[in-house]
Amino acid sequence: MRAVIVDCAIYRDGRRTEGPADFSDALDEARATGDAFLWIGLHEPTADEFGHVADEFSLHPLAVEDALKAHQRPKLEVYDDSLFVVLKPVVYEPESDAVSTGELMVFIGDSFVVTVRHGEGAPLRTVRERLEAEPAVLRHGPTAVLYAISDAVVDHYIDVAAELQVDLEEMEAEVFAPGGKDAKNTAARIYTFKRQVLEFRRAAGPLAAPMARLAGAGVPFVHEQAQPFFRDVSDHLTRANEQVEGLDRLLSDILSAHLAQMGVRQNDDMRKISAWAAMAAVPTMVAGIYGMNFDHMPELHWVWGYPAVVLLMAAAVIGLHRLFKHRGWL
Repeated sequence: MRAVIVDCAIYRDGRRTEGPADFSDALDEARATGDAFLWIGLHEPTADEFGHVADEFSLHPLAVEDALKAHQRPKLEVYDDSLFVVLKPVVYEPESDAVSTGELMVFIGDSFVVTVRHGEGAPLRTVRERLEAEPAVLRHGPTAVLYAISDAVVDHYIDVAAELQVDLEEMEAEVFAPGGKDAKNTAARIYTFKRQVLEFRRAAGPLAAPMARLAGAGVPFVHEQAQPFFRDVSDHLTRANEQVEGLDRLLSDILSAHLAQMGVRQNDDMRKISAWAAMAAVPTMVAGIYGMNFDHMPELHWVWGYPAVVLLMAAAVIGLHRLFKHRGWL
């Protein structure tokens, strides 16, 4: 168990205190005092490892199953002895300009908070340090922990959305730059970017309903005084979702513009090819006619016949070239 327990501490009156090493004894001590709670953090526990925690904290079997399977949508579930919240933190990797998601499950109940982290990107260490530096906030118990975690995850959504906006502006400038770059590579980048935005939407979009529910009344294990704070988180989440939706719409527009540009460039190329083919067809036709093996042909025995035909072909080609140039085909 020590391998998966990231941190375990009792908080009394908003301050961290030393407690028993065994989390079972620590929970009994927190409940005995009445003004304390236990916060235990786990990282990717196995079924057996998490089973000990689930039995001690009386966690619902369905919530335990969801916590072990790291493929959940953001949601809020209310059980008899606990409240279960699933969050999906988003991480932006500047080296590869890629977006990845993790999973964070939070159980809150009678004098306890249990957090289960899968993957990277969960801001639990930062949240714990920030709360320990603000005893006035931590004094509100498990509700304060749930609010701080939700606020940190949603605020990071906004930061990631801002990073993606910068990447989108760079891609937009590349697509509309004169000449442009490799069309196939640009289209692949747009599709890759769109998949990253879709991954972002899957993390942030479904979280709107749980945050709205926490901002309302009647949610067990959540103090009514915390409703304004969860409303603030919900407002920030709405802002992040609007940014992500805007990115998705702009990507669709950029992709359509890029495909239209490719069509225009292909039409230009076809016009140029057609113009050069027309200029080549005229002398080919004249040379083909005079290459026929007939005895009776105009100017066949004329001294100036050959120079006249060559001059005629050159004049026709020059005339066509000027015509196509004037119409913008060349």
